[in-house]
Amino acid sequence: MTARIERLVTSGTFSLDGGTWNVDNNVWIVGDDADAIVIDPAHDAGAVADAVAGRTVTAVLLTHGHDDHIRHAREFADKVGAPVLLHPGDLMLWEDVYPGTAPDAEIADGEVFSVGGAELRALHTPGHSPGSVSFYAEALGTVFTGDTLFAGGPGATGRSYSDFGTIIESIEGRLLTLPPETVVNTGHGDSTTIGDEAPHLQEWIDRGH
Repeated sequence: MTARIERLVTSGTFSLDGGTWNVDNNVWIVGDDADAIVIDPAHDAGAVADAVAGRTVTAVLLTHGHDDHIRHAREFADKVGAPVLLHPGDLMLWEDVYPGTAPDAEIADGEVFSVGGAELRALHTPGHSPGSVSFYAEALGTVFTGDTLFAGGPGATGRSYSDFGTIIESIEGRLLTLPPETVVNTGHGDSTTIGDEAPHLQEWIDRGH
């Protein structure tokens, strides 16, 4: 079977640095009728579990450790019997949500995750957070960027553990080097393409966000 990509939008809150905001998150499911990988099962573990019902979830991949992306990851993983993986750069954010515990495994730059005949390669893309990771699925013509790159520019860098210069380096060096037709599936909002975003890099640098 050929791997496919499914999108589920869930709603909840994001809290950091004393503030809380309402957010809609994209949950990405990659796989076939038998197996799936779930990227960022946000807000509603039951809804995500329903979306993968009947399939074996081989991994829960977290693009970064902000609480809107991880707060329900453990609940979802327990429902489906899958391991939760996070880059070690964001373990302090994990600790805020799950004190005294750790993810089941760490994500390493360049690590490859296979499902349904497709491969997702982890690209360490820090800046929004130190451990932010994108997942490039070359055969599917897409990259899952979490909150690193959106339609219209970089993810936010005005809060703890974030850095604008670093996110620009990640986008320029790790993402805009991908083929221009690559679809950018984001953590929030609409998808875009590398080709649509690349011409605007200097604009983002000039505006500073």
